[in-house]
Amino acid sequence: MTLSRIPPGVRVQPAMYHFLLPALILISLMGWHTASHAELSLDQAEKIASEADPLVAASQARALALTESAIADGQLPDPKLKFGVFNLPTDTFDFNQEPTTQVRLGIQQAFPRGDTLKYKQKQTTWKSTAETQRSETISLKVNRNVRLEFLELFYQVRAGQIIQRSRDVFADLVKITQAHYGAGRVSQQDVLRAELELSRLDDRATHIRNREAVNRAALRKWIGSASSMEIEDSFPTLPELTSLSVMGDNLQNHAEIRMESSRIEAWNQGVSIAREQYKPGWSIGVEYRARFGDNPDGSNRTDMTAAMLTVDLPLFTDKRQDKRLSASQQQADAARLVRDDRLRQLQEMLDREYANW
Repeated sequence: MTLSRIPPGVRVQPAMYHFLLPALILISLMGWHTASHAELSLDQAEKIASEADPLVAASQARALALTESAIADGQLPDPKLKFGVFNLPTDTFDFNQEPTTQVRLGIQQAFPRGDTLKYKQKQTTWKSTAETQRSETISLKVNRNVRLEFLELFYQVRAGQIIQRSRDVFADLVKITQAHYGAGRVSQQDVLRAELELSRLDDRATHIRNREAVNRAALRKWIGSASSMEIEDSFPTLPELTSLSVMGDNLQNHAEIRMESSRIEAWNQGVSIAREQYKPGWSIGVEYRARFGDNPDGSNRTDMTAAMLTVDLPLFTDKRQDKRLSASQQQADAARLVRDDRLRQLQEMLDREYANW
């Protein structure tokens, strides 16, 4: 049934007019079929956004930097090369004048307290893990924003298509009503009503076009020029939701919670580092000491060697080690509280959104 098939002798009464409007819209929707192939899908938009987002790339770069730093943090300090001239007479600067003149060449290696290096390496590794999980969190937020903007754009595009098809139907209705008015079959009020409905559709179409432009501009932030592409005709397939209890249990595995847990582990390693500072640090060194000139009996002076051991003695710990241990423990406790608070926020968000859904 189309408007052109309305028999010429049939008078369109106001009651019939109110019935005809929804019927025409229904007919236009029944005749709506996809005429073009979709070029941009939700999956494609998410992939483009994840690959192009600078914050995700920056977080991944920081994670890689921390991974490299963790290797360096587990290494011993560089050894120190020592060279010196001792007991050189200043009147002649002759190496052979005095029997005590020496040239010393040595090397010294320091060893940090206890297992400090091991815990420092673990601490940086946990920081790298936390940064990797932070990049996952950013990626999840990007996907969420892309989905919201894409679905809103999908709605506006489809609404615009429906409005356009409805407008074509109402334009025919206006022409028929005007023709019937000219033949005296309907009143002027019927013509005005039809024209008013057509004008409302035009206003609605303008509003939808504006909203579509706004949504494409918002989507451009995430996918760039791809936002101007035609979107797919079919509604995107979204993941199935599980039960509220299952999703609540899975919150512990959420990227944000895992990130906060990794930060806690990093601070725990800081506590271990602080405890290691109660142990002595030490360093060892060896020297070769060259001597010059001859002994009184005419024989050459014998060169010498030396070995040295230096030990740090943590005797006064109340103002240094104790304070640093307390500070690191407070930092670890604060990190645990941050994780607990974030878990509460995610649970509240889940309950609210699930109820709205």
